[in-house]
Amino acid sequence: MTTMQNFLWTVLPYVSGVAFGIGMFWRYRYDKYGWTTRSSQMYESRLLRIGSPLFHFGILIALGGHVLGLVVPEEWTDKVGVSEQMYHVTAITFGGIAAVMVVVGLLILIYRRRTVGRVFTVTTRIDKVMYLLLGSVVGLGAFNTLAVNLLNITGGYPGGYNYRVSVAVWFRSLFAFNPNASGMIVAPPSFQLHAIMTMVLFAFIPFTRLVHIFSAPVGYLSRPYLVYRSRDPEGSARTPPRGWERIGS
Repeated sequence: MTTMQNFLWTVLPYVSGVAFGIGMFWRYRYDKYGWTTRSSQMYESRLLRIGSPLFHFGILIALGGHVLGLVVPEEWTDKVGVSEQMYHVTAITFGGIAAVMVVVGLLILIYRRRTVGRVFTVTTRIDKVMYLLLGSVVGLGAFNTLAVNLLNITGGYPGGYNYRVSVAVWFRSLFAFNPNASGMIVAPPSFQLHAIMTMVLFAFIPFTRLVHIFSAPVGYLSRPYLVYRSRDPEGSARTPPRGWERIGS
């Protein structure tokens, strides 16, 4: 294993994780008001209504596929009666659908941001870098699913590349703090590049609008309800319910 390979598959994952952790802490500690998607819906909504659901639902499907493929060992699916061929067909089917949805959705969102003047005006430099990294990760993921595993246009993998015996083994070994880089060294270049760009994007997330994916409106479950009162000095013509009578004169 070369020095570069050792860095990419045994050092970079932890560098990315540390950068992510420190970045998230800094963002939450010093930029809570900036922890937002910075929505541009008020400037344009027609393209957003098409591109955003395609992208987000596609990402959810792709994320589910990644969790199953990278976290669940092949031996486990074999024990429950799911053969490699059955898993491969299922993964290609849903992965292909997700890839098309994500790519089309992202292209619509990028087109919208570039061609709608008011949306482009509020696009920052960090947004542009984020779109470049995100587009690279999405494009490489779609290429691996459609070109390598489905169409085999690269040759060498007639039945598709079984990343669960290589990439997945490396991925799980990271959490045991005993990285096994051998699987990534033999993986196709497009899979390697996809993993590298994903690690770079992961480290970059805390400094972009993508930070919103780690938010959940939990506070809304316990926050007090809002009370709206008329500003009319005479009050509402409707008789107020018990406990809400007007006070004073």
